[in-house]
Amino acid sequence: MRIVVTGGGTGGHIYPALAFIKYLKQVEPDTEVLYIGTQKGLESTIVPKAGIAFKTVKIQGIRRSLSPQNFKTAFEFFKSISDAKKIIREFKPDVVLGTGGYVSGPVVYAATQLKIPTVVHEGNSVPGITNKFLARRVTKIAVGFHAAESIFPADKVVFTGNPRAQEVADEAKQVEKFITPTVVIFGGSRGALKLNEAFIEALPKLAEADFHTIYTSGQIYYDDYKAIFAQYSGNDKLDIRPYIDNMTEILAKSQLFLGRSGSTTIAEVTALGLPAIYVPSPNVTADQQTKNAQEYVNHGAAEMISDAELTGERLFQSVSEILGNSVKYKEMADNARESSVPDASERLYQLINQAIHG
Repeated sequence: MRIVVTGGGTGGHIYPALAFIKYLKQVEPDTEVLYIGTQKGLESTIVPKAGIAFKTVKIQGIRRSLSPQNFKTAFEFFKSISDAKKIIREFKPDVVLGTGGYVSGPVVYAATQLKIPTVVHEGNSVPGITNKFLARRVTKIAVGFHAAESIFPADKVVFTGNPRAQEVADEAKQVEKFITPTVVIFGGSRGALKLNEAFIEALPKLAEADFHTIYTSGQIYYDDYKAIFAQYSGNDKLDIRPYIDNMTEILAKSQLFLGRSGSTTIAEVTALGLPAIYVPSPNVTADQQTKNAQEYVNHGAAEMISDAELTGERLFQSVSEILGNSVKYKEMADNARESSVPDASERLYQLINQAIHG
């Protein structure tokens, strides 16, 4: 198979794409992959490091308010379609897969104009503007949340789950759990102000808890609160870091997750069968993270605390109640495993083959 993959801007668009490429290389070792992204997006560093051929087009997001900048954006969009067509013609793919983000818009659109089979993967419960724009033009649509199914044309949409789940489940098979119950509190690579404030408020109780806490603040916040963190440097109940490079391994060893509810985070957490306490980011378009988390709250796999309601006391009580109640913990863990989709890459692979072969 020859496939163009496009998606970028955030890890939520990039990591599912890389997970699927890894799976594709396993089932079809001779597969040729070209990834198209932007020079400024995270994909420009992450994708080449993964050893995948990478080319770029220039595109930026449309501002939701009236702005002269949108005229420049519109010009760049049409130019990026032309540039994408040139790249696609040279590569001659059998199919083009878009995983979201602004860059996937012109690339997938260009492929539809060239009559090449196209598939988009929507990772969130609320579709992004790019995939909604592409929906009527593409061949097939994969979704990671059941809530998104009704938003797309019924004859195109298929629930596949998130390819990252399968990769995480495979990576965690040989990992043993921490002996002491452990909660991982993670606000994303850059951290989250409200999580930091609540964590600092909860520190005196966490320092004396009968469970272990691994906390990542984000580098900026770590520097801001370094003096406070230093007061607990010798406490064996606390492991405070600016960032965790081996997050999959740490999550696999732990018993509970507390943090944001991006689609990739949820895929990883549920694939590991971890109960979760989600604190959705209030700064995401269409409140996607709340709707993402709600699907798993409804399934009994997670609890949710709004960003506005998060306090140190609420954080400590929520963690203590789950880790301290073996019946509740087991129910949530079982529900998390049941709600995961470990064969998401296989499902997406089948859908792509349907798009190619009709």
